[in-house]
Amino acid sequence: MPRHIPGLHHVTAISGPPQRNVAFYTGTLAQRLVKKTVNFDDPGTYHLYYGDRAGSPGTILTFFPFADAGAGRAGPGMASAYAYAVPAGGFDAWVERLAGAGAVTEGPSERFGARVLTVHDPDGAPVELVETGRDSEEPLDGFHSVTLWVNDIAPTARLLTDVFGYAEQGTETAGGGERLRLVAPGGARAAVVDVMRRDDARPGRPGTGTIHHVAFRAETREAHAAWREAVRSAGFDVTPVIDRQYFDAIYFREPGGILFEIATDPPGFARDEPVEHLGENLMLPERYEAMRSQIEARLPPLEVSA
Repeated sequence: MPRHIPGLHHVTAISGPPQRNVAFYTGTLAQRLVKKTVNFDDPGTYHLYYGDRAGSPGTILTFFPFADAGAGRAGPGMASAYAYAVPAGGFDAWVERLAGAGAVTEGPSERFGARVLTVHDPDGAPVELVETGRDSEEPLDGFHSVTLWVNDIAPTARLLTDVFGYAEQGTETAGGGERLRLVAPGGARAAVVDVMRRDDARPGRPGTGTIHHVAFRAETREAHAAWREAVRSAGFDVTPVIDRQYFDAIYFREPGGILFEIATDPPGFARDEPVEHLGENLMLPERYEAMRSQIEARLPPLEVSA
C-alpha cells in the first residue's frame, strides 16, 4: 500500500445563500468556480466547487449552500478552519487587498513561525491565509492546512501518524488550549493538519459557516483501495466506495468524531467540460439529466466574479 497520504484533496463546508458565497470566493478570494453541480442527495440544491484554474487536488473547497439553514458553530468533533497557502512575497498584498475590500479580518498573528491572517466569509466561517515560501502564479496556492478540533488530541494524532503516515512537527499552546501540527511527507501542497483542543470548548452545532467533512488524497484508484483496507484494518467503520462523478470516495469517522473522506485524484473535474470552461455550466450526473429542466427552474442563477 502507499506509504503515506500526500495531503488534502478537498474540504466541504455549509453556507447560506449561494450568490453571496460565489461572490466572496470568486471575487474577494480570487478562486475559480471549477464545478457547478447539485447535491447528489438533494438535487434541488447546488454543490459548488472552488479551486485553482485546473481544479487540482489540494485546492478544492466545496459548499452545500442552504439558503434557509441556521447558523452553525464550530466545536469539538468538528473541523474548525481551513487555511489557504499564500505564495512567497504575497502576504502583505493580501492584507491590503482584504482591507480595501472592507473584509472582516483578524491578525496578522503568528503560528508555528508563519504569519496568519483570518478573514470571515459571509456566513462567518474563518478562512485563514498562511504565509509560505512556495512559489506560485496563483494568488493563493491551494490549501495550506485544516484544523481539527477534538477533546483529546492523542487518538486523532495516532490515526494520522500510524495509518496515514503523517509526521508530528511540533506543538504550540495558546488561549487555554493546545495545537499539534502534523505534516505529510513528500512536499505536496495541502500537506499540513493541525489538531487542536481547548479548555473552554463549548459543544459545536452544524449549520452555515461550519465544515461538513475533510477529504484526503489517494493519487490512484489502486491506492484508494489500499487505503480503504488500511482504514478498515485499523478498526474504523468505513463506507463502500462511492462514485462522486469527479472522484471516488470513502467515508469514516475519526476518533474525535470528525467525518473523514479519502478521495481519488482521477477522473478529475475536466471529465465533463474542458479546463478552459470549468464551472460555466450546470453539470448533472446522468441519473438527473432527465430532471434538468425542473432542477434548473429551482436553482437561482449565479453571477461569478471575473
